[in-house]
Amino acid sequence: MYYKERTFRDKFFLVVKGLAMGAANKVPGVSGGIVAFVAGFYEEFIYSLQKVNGKAFKLLINGRFKSLYKYINGGFLSLLIFGMLISYFSISKLLDYFIAQKELYVWSAFFGMIVGSIYYISKGFHYWNRKTITSFIIGLAVGISISFLSPAKENDNLLFVFFCGIISVSGMTLPGLSGSFILILLGNYVLLLVDSVNALYDTFKEIFTGDFSFTTNPKRIQTLEILGVFTFGSTVGLVTLSHLLNYVLKHFKHITTAVIIGFITGSLGVVWPWKYTVYKKDELGNILYDSNNVKVIQNYKRYIPDFSNLETWIAIIFILVGIAIILILDWYGSKSKKRL
Repeated sequence: MYYKERTFRDKFFLVVKGLAMGAANKVPGVSGGIVAFVAGFYEEFIYSLQKVNGKAFKLLINGRFKSLYKYINGGFLSLLIFGMLISYFSISKLLDYFIAQKELYVWSAFFGMIVGSIYYISKGFHYWNRKTITSFIIGLAVGISISFLSPAKENDNLLFVFFCGIISVSGMTLPGLSGSFILILLGNYVLLLVDSVNALYDTFKEIFTGDFSFTTNPKRIQTLEILGVFTFGSTVGLVTLSHLLNYVLKHFKHITTAVIIGFITGSLGVVWPWKYTVYKKDELGNILYDSNNVKVIQNYKRYIPDFSNLETWIAIIFILVGIAIILILDWYGSKSKKRL
């Protein structure tokens, strides 16, 4: 269905799309699935993941690697995943820096991109009826509800970490559902997407310089073990959710699309730019810290922007830039389809 020859240009942009998905998955409130949906490769992504099944396992056991690579659309998946991996050690770190320095503007750009995504998904959807409207309302209600949930405490139990992996990867398969935001609600965002990734990065850096001292560092080994379990859980989640989504998209495509539109719309509250973080405090009013000396997030307090402030207008410009990015992608996608 999706097997096709790709030019070098196609392959390059597929890696770029992987970079964008990886960066989006790292940001609380933003879904990598939106990138896939808007960039026009969402169904191919789900279809390719769905091919990781019993037949693929048999091909692997029998050593038929070339057939396996073709069966799972390996050219597509490998380039996309390669882009995601680069993103986790480069763009995501850059994103962390800008969030720390210019948080309002970063959230504004993402808010604009999600508004643009809602337009992109909705404009070609002409199947509104009683069922799809009801589905939209359900998705909207769930999206709004999630934005008001409070985070739990950090938990490094390996079984729970495996569960976090399955749940967090939903952001890659379900447009509008932010896996990283769910990790915040589960209390493990810092542990799994910051500490673990940084530990792996430091380990590779030390290995390349001939330093193997990390092998005697119990904390590092434990963190790498947690990352391994989390990665395994994410892989299981990707495969299982892709099978479920492939079935749902095949049999209930219009209802599913309506739910996604509603969910993304409801999730706008998560990425509302004008907010500040509320940290948990003890009975004496002191801010609580987790085991990694990181402030424990309780929730986000949203407020109405002050339009007499220049910073507010700059943020609005970033919202417009975010919308423009999606419109440009839409234009580019339409232009590419006309060439085929």
